[in-house]
Amino acid sequence: MIRSTTVIAVLRNGKGAMACDGQVTLNEAVLKKGARKIRRLYQEQVLAGFAGSGADSLTLLERFEEKLNAYGGNLPRAAIELAKMWRTDRILRQLDALLLAMDRSHILIISGRGDVVEPDEPVAAIGSGGNFALASAKALLRHTTLEAPEIACLSIQIAAEICIYTNDNVFLETL
Repeated sequence: MIRSTTVIAVLRNGKGAMACDGQVTLNEAVLKKGARKIRRLYQEQVLAGFAGSGADSLTLLERFEEKLNAYGGNLPRAAIELAKMWRTDRILRQLDALLLAMDRSHILIISGRGDVVEPDEPVAAIGSGGNFALASAKALLRHTTLEAPEIACLSIQIAAEICIYTNDNVFLETL
């Protein structure tokens, strides 16, 4: 079983940040320390991060980018259309991945079960260390004045201290 990935998205003060760690693990061994799991899409106005199988995730990112282009960068609409296609397409339905997408107004978690979830708070996380990063980011959002990039990076670093499938090699993208 391949386990890897912590990806977090944070919105604050009209700015967005998405951060991920770089670790990919196979059973008890670290295969890679510097995997980039975030992509810039639709004229660099959308960020998308992935958790799960690398090949499956990249396939989904390609489909997601097609939907973003088809709907003029409308993130919620593109996410819903991707989820419908992912759920109903016989081949896509087999893909093992989870997507986290954001623009300056929305954060969405997209799954192969047809889920498109916009969290109540301006933060979401996926992957093995996602819940650790999410808890960290919520505390930082509520009790500090840090900006989105700092919150995202700190949250990955805190998750790396707890989750054995997350390292502290942080990759950050901002909007």
